Amino acid sequence: MNVIERVKGVIKNVISRITRPAAGADDEKLLEWLGISGTPKKLISEITYFTCLKMLSETLAKMPIKFYQQTEAGTERAEPNAAYELLKTRPNPQMTPTTFWGTVENNRNHYGNAYVWIRREFVRKKYGGEITTKDLWIMPSNDTTILIDDAGVFGATGDMYYWYSDKYSGESYIFPSADVMHFKTSFSFDGLSGAPVRDILKATIEGGLQSQTFMNNLYKGGMTARAALQYTGDLNPKLERELIKKLEGYANGANNAGKFIPIPIGMKLEPLNIKLTDGQFFELKKYTALQIAGAFGIKPNQINDYEKSSYANSEMQNITFYIDTELYILKQYEEEINYKLLQPSETQQGKYFKFNEGVILRTDAKSQATILTGYVQNGIYTQNEAREYLNMPRKPGGDDLVCNGNYVKVAQIGQGGEKGGK
Repeated sequence: MNVIERVKGVIKNVISRITRPAAGADDEKLLEWLGISGTPKKLISEITYFTCLKMLSETLAKMPIKFYQQTEAGTERAEPNAAYELLKTRPNPQMTPTTFWGTVENNRNHYGNAYVWIRREFVRKKYGGEITTKDLWIMPSNDTTILIDDAGVFGATGDMYYWYSDKYSGESYIFPSADVMHFKTSFSFDGLSGAPVRDILKATIEGGLQSQTFMNNLYKGGMTARAALQYTGDLNPKLERELIKKLEGYANGANNAGKFIPIPIGMKLEPLNIKLTDGQFFELKKYTALQIAGAFGIKPNQINDYEKSSYANSEMQNITFYIDTELYILKQYEEEINYKLLQPSETQQGKYFKFNEGVILRTDAKSQATILTGYVQNGIYTQNEAREYLNMPRKPGGDDLVCNGNYVKVAQIGQGGEKGGK
């Protein structure tokens, strides 16, 4: 037993050496460790960037997943399986579906890639057994590395693996592609990994951070502009620093706003007039915000820019947001989930998962009532289907389709006077 454990340890060390990524001159983590990185540590503190991440993650998280089956009679709700129960109730013991998908989407947008480990278990039965999905776990993107086995070390040549380093236990794990759901951004040149928006818009986001830092410093200084101190004579550097420090103590800070500043005799304090309007500060800040939002596919009204928007076209902008932005994201998620969580036999039976996008396209109560009434009166929905849409209980006799009795088939128009009333 000790020999087996020793062999396992040797194999594990060899794998770690093979898969450990090399740090290059452009490695951001290496540059940050050396103290020469120019990238701010908290790009997420830029308000527009944060708003875009929040909007995209919450939009995905609020949409429940449904399980359907394509049959000869049309699309029907499929019999729940183990994977659907996890997606519907709790992907793992620590996360609700809302928290789970919001976290996945945040990782995808901020790091360019999001990874979910599918923990499976073989359930032994009297004759054979079956593999079932136990739970789903998010692997932090900054702790996961994509590996391409071009030498066929672990299996077939060209297979993809995921190397995950647990920062809490220090352990490393290698998972095959079939056990990991990989969601990436739309910006990719090789199709294997996505590029984060923050890398593409690095200069723009840093500019937004600098403008926010400028405003923060302006507020901390009590909205006091820079000033020039005029005096006759010469002061040694030490006395000069002490004088400046004393004057800054009277002038800076919100508590000193509007108060008098004592100036020594023979000296004159002249403020340097800096107007934000002259530098078009707010116009540039707004333009930067629109650039960042546009890169994420976020509409102006969703970052509180209603200059060219109104209540009437806000609904249309939501539809445009769904078509231009969310539709691609949802399609990618559904394709990956269906491929990794469904068995081949279930796929052949026409079963598939689908996000319910209707929750982000809901209209006001009056329009909703008009739409449902039209569906019921024209035989598209049954009364119980319409009631279910409104989260109301089913009623006896409400499962029959109804429509106007004066309607006839197009092919039967003009046949009312024939024999037998046909």
